[in-house]
Amino acid sequence: MAFKHLVDLHTHTDNSFDGNHSVMFLCEVACDRGLRAIAFTDHLEMDAFYRDQFDRTALQAYFEVAKAKAVFQGKLTVCNGAELGQAIYDRATSEALLQKMNYDFVLGSIHNLPQMQDFYYMDFDDPAVDYPALLRQYFETELALAEWGQFDALAHLTYPLRYIVGNYHKPVEMRAYAELIDAILETLIRKDKALKLNTAGLRQPIGVTSPDESILRRYRELGGQLLTIGSDAHFAADLGAGLEEGYELALRCGFECIALYQHRTPTLIPIL
Repeated sequence: MAFKHLVDLHTHTDNSFDGNHSVMFLCEVACDRGLRAIAFTDHLEMDAFYRDQFDRTALQAYFEVAKAKAVFQGKLTVCNGAELGQAIYDRATSEALLQKMNYDFVLGSIHNLPQMQDFYYMDFDDPAVDYPALLRQYFETELALAEWGQFDALAHLTYPLRYIVGNYHKPVEMRAYAELIDAILETLIRKDKALKLNTAGLRQPIGVTSPDESILRRYRELGGQLLTIGSDAHFAADLGAGLEEGYELALRCGFECIALYQHRTPTLIPIL
């Protein structure tokens, strides 16, 4: 199925500690691949904002994207964004940043629990790591983030599963967290926040989007309408990866539009 309005609203440039390519180069690649819009959402880990100098990279990223907006005007919609990691661990700093920066689009995410390392670095083969308990704490933290709600879209709701299931092949009984996940989805709907469909898992060992079809379908059943989509690309080669599969999944789950954010305001773009 061919889609006319592909938008990638989760990408990382070399302004992210794990990014690899410049804003300008990624815009050129986006044009070559026929994307209608791209949002640059470089990492800002708010629990280490000053310690790890994210305050500096935030400004660098913002001004580079502002320049790209002017250069690519009429060719590509360029959205100036950020991925705020662990925003609720330092709410004052997070809220001050959002007042200062004129972002188009803000992702809210949790990569680590308080005073713990990123799930990416954890050893889930270690019997001392109680991953079912960590998952419950993770979803409770996601619910607190949703209640804070000063972002536009909730990123990769099932982030730890990339590693627990995808890399370590541990069994996870998701029914144990169904009430918490429902509470998160209902909070997003109540606060008019979007759920973000992350397609990175399609090119990773886990092999599914985050969240997967069951959660996306549940979000729609509960009345969710605002859905964004992004590749979570950290390399130019991955820009736009999985978007078509993500659009097909959204259609199967009953969505007719994808949300595109400019000036923190969503515009619904028809999938077909």
